Amino acid sequence: MSKDQEKHQQRQEKLKASVDAKVEDAQIEKGLLLVITGNGKGKSTAGFGNVARATGHGYKATVAQFIKGGWECGERNLLQNSGVEFATMATGFTWETQNRELDTQAAQEVWQKCKQWLADPSIYLVLLDEITYMLSYDYLDVEEVVAAIQQRPAEQSVVVTGRACHRKVMDIADTISEVKNVKHAFESGIKARQGIDW
Repeated sequence: MSKDQEKHQQRQEKLKASVDAKVEDAQIEKGLLLVITGNGKGKSTAGFGNVARATGHGYKATVAQFIKGGWECGERNLLQNSGVEFATMATGFTWETQNRELDTQAAQEVWQKCKQWLADPSIYLVLLDEITYMLSYDYLDVEEVVAAIQQRPAEQSVVVTGRACHRKVMDIADTISEVKNVKHAFESGIKARQGIDW
């Protein structure tokens, strides 16, 4: 065995021992609250990845879409055919409607469905896609949202996506990922692309 290979093997053995110890220590079984936030592209895509993963394992998943509801959605087209139920805020982007009362009502209607899902032990995963905006704009009450998430069935997981996640939601999260914007095609005048951006 070469010296390089020997050093590599020693590093990998240390790494394996460290990972094995962490796996051994992780014995708590419970549903998770995952927050995917930040200014970068891909937060909803990551959330839908979790839905696809859960569905692929035969679990029941549901999706609430709080912003992009007016657009055609490739993920919705695919996942509805796999039995995933959607609740969509039909008004779409809030900067297009410019109607606080209409947007608040639409958000509340979707939230009522979310509350049912968050109380249903048969649902393994609930995606609250871009709910962070509803909290920032005060369309939904943060205390009510936090309470519903905290009181959900013990085995149910929730994924929250969107920019500027409220501190009270982050405080109860098990995992928080921040997506950072380094470069975005749209800022260079490149049109959003079907199958890539939606």
